[in-house]
Amino acid sequence: MNSKKQHIDDLLNTSNFESYPLQFQPILKERIWGGNKLESLGKELPNNAIGESWEISMIDNDVNLVASGIYEGLNLSELINRFPEEILGKKIYQKYGKQFPLLFKFLDAKTDLSIQLHPNDELAKKRHDSFGKTEMWYIMQADENARIILGFKQDSSSEEYLQHLENKTLPSVLQEFYVKQGDVFFIETGTIHAIGGGILLAEIQQTSDITYRVYDWDRVDDKGNERELHIDLALEAINYQKKNPKIEYAKNSDQSNQLVDSPFFTTNYIPLTTTYKVDKTNDCFLVYICTKGTVELKTEANQYEFKKGDTILIPASMPHFELNGKADLLEVFINI
Repeated sequence: MNSKKQHIDDLLNTSNFESYPLQFQPILKERIWGGNKLESLGKELPNNAIGESWEISMIDNDVNLVASGIYEGLNLSELINRFPEEILGKKIYQKYGKQFPLLFKFLDAKTDLSIQLHPNDELAKKRHDSFGKTEMWYIMQADENARIILGFKQDSSSEEYLQHLENKTLPSVLQEFYVKQGDVFFIETGTIHAIGGGILLAEIQQTSDITYRVYDWDRVDDKGNERELHIDLALEAINYQKKNPKIEYAKNSDQSNQLVDSPFFTTNYIPLTTTYKVDKTNDCFLVYICTKGTVELKTEANQYEFKKGDTILIPASMPHFELNGKADLLEVFINI
């Protein structure tokens, strides 16, 4: 047995979990629409077509490895399998089992993403044995006139939608929002949407990789092939009602300002200028995304530093700490 495997076995065979802020090695995804803006978040990119950095994921073959500390080199699945209550929290473990229920990403859209949507829990379970995909976007940077597409301009129907799809006029009946840094959007399942070119954002979503692509701007890859569309699957999944997905929110310094409170996740915005103290139960983990500045996390015994582009998982068994510095943070948990 090699020494690395022995070390991992030793860590997983102990009954005691060492609780500290967990940061993970990002999983970088090359995309037809990707670019190089993720470098501004401290990611080392292999080329200029990287569209996504998966920060915390437990999806199938995309499970992040711990980047530092005693559990460095272990993956999230191994840790949760051995220490489910300590990491997830008692109530989350009772509801979801040994599964991390959220997925955290950064996305760089150099060009427009496809027009797409995601099924709800019921459809996703029936068709794919998966969660649905409710998601939230926080705009970190946007070029001039960058926009996103979210939902229909007016209530629609499957008949009207199919007619526009056939005529290649679907974008004409969809809502566009011009965006800037700090804008927040909540995308319910079934909402037809697309991220436009020139946008860098943080995405919080259910643990799911189920996407129904319905229109891809007629583009082809370097071999002349179009990407697969999912027209039939999407029909039953689309919500044809007009939505108002933009979130207006307070920005009170050194306080938790609520952005989204859904059955799937709660997200708060913390503009940190001095100190923010956290005292929580062990019912649920916490995740912090640093979207600006630097922050120091202090426990009774240790301190840790994080910066823009870092995503941190606070295990449920770490209930008391404080955050110091000048930073913008997204705070995420499941209210259960």
